[in-house]
Amino acid sequence: MNSKALAAAIPKKGKFRRAFPFLGPAFLVSVGYIDPGNWATNIEGGATFGYTLLWVLLLSNLMAILLQITAAKLGVATGKSLAENCRQHFSKPVAVFLWITAELAAMATDLAEFLGAALGIYILLGIPLFPAALIGAAVTFGILLLHKYGYRFIEQVILAFVLVVAAVYILELFYAKPDFAQVGYHMVVPQLNSASILVAIGMLGATVMPHNIFLHSSVVKNRLKKDQPKHNHRVYKFAIVDSLLALNIAWFINSAMIIVAAAVFFKNGVSVKSIEDAYSTLTPLLGGFASLAFAIALLSAGLSSSVTGTMAGQYILEGFLNVKLPIWVRRVVTMIPALIIIGMGIDTWKALVVSQVVLSMQLPFTIIPLILFTRNKKIMGKYANRPLTNVLLCIVATLIIFLNALLIYQTFGGNF
Repeated sequence: MNSKALAAAIPKKGKFRRAFPFLGPAFLVSVGYIDPGNWATNIEGGATFGYTLLWVLLLSNLMAILLQITAAKLGVATGKSLAENCRQHFSKPVAVFLWITAELAAMATDLAEFLGAALGIYILLGIPLFPAALIGAAVTFGILLLHKYGYRFIEQVILAFVLVVAAVYILELFYAKPDFAQVGYHMVVPQLNSASILVAIGMLGATVMPHNIFLHSSVVKNRLKKDQPKHNHRVYKFAIVDSLLALNIAWFINSAMIIVAAAVFFKNGVSVKSIEDAYSTLTPLLGGFASLAFAIALLSAGLSSSVTGTMAGQYILEGFLNVKLPIWVRRVVTMIPALIIIGMGIDTWKALVVSQVVLSMQLPFTIIPLILFTRNKKIMGKYANRPLTNVLLCIVATLIIFLNALLIYQTFGGNF
């Protein structure tokens, strides 16, 4: 995308009211970028490696913006989601394989989101984790029922959750008093070794998320109008603005998580092995109000991302298999693995981190079809990618595959 296209996409003064109805889909997507899986990888990254992995988040955010705008463009140009395009343009065996990988990614996502909501309730109310998970499920069901008032209403609820999390981390930064010179340095200077590769790739998987690409290509269709190309082109232009605004807010929140963890835990030599540890350790270091705010933000992130994760899973199933299930059925099915993990007493921290690595491993199977479709003029028409966009998308795909190869190499005992 060139600078002229970007400038044309940004609404000028006095046009915000006209732009407002087009904004919202990217905020549904952005919640997935601040879900509890991100909390686990970001807190571990900051507590263990200080500020050194901030560059991963900046790089991930740039990749996420490019991918989400491309996903939205696919939805606008074809009137179909990424999953529907896979079903239409690939052979059945290939489409089924891609559906299986997408479902695994959706389940890994839902695991992180559901565990996060349960942990937030567990911390705030002091009740056992399993009942907390059931309460979280009930609240999520309640929010999902709001879709009968239209997805616009759900978008506004999710936006409120995002703003709560952002406000909390502004407060946490004030309390933590980080070294902003180090923050600025490590945000642009890459540093990586065999000790940090697993966390770095987990952060990548927690930031650039497969289910968000499927979700964005689906929800943007709610803004389209049949046989109104000018209106639909405006939908695409404002999807760019929507993505830039929402994803940069998510990037700020993710960066703030690492910065606070580095300034509070790493600086003081405090080992953090779970989100519960992070909460309890904040009290003596920053005070009770900071830890309470942390728990509220965690609950907000968990509940909102559980809603959007369920929506993404629904779109994946419908798109690939043309099968429609009541959304509450989807919610029940996808929360079963999380309930099993909680019931068996499995380490929730490790489950959160591993879930994000699973997402990263699936990313090529989402990104490559997205590139193939959006570069095809027969499919995209005037919305087909420009050569520079194709180059950037290929670089992103190559980088992700390379990082995954490093992870596999390390898993089998390699060092670098």
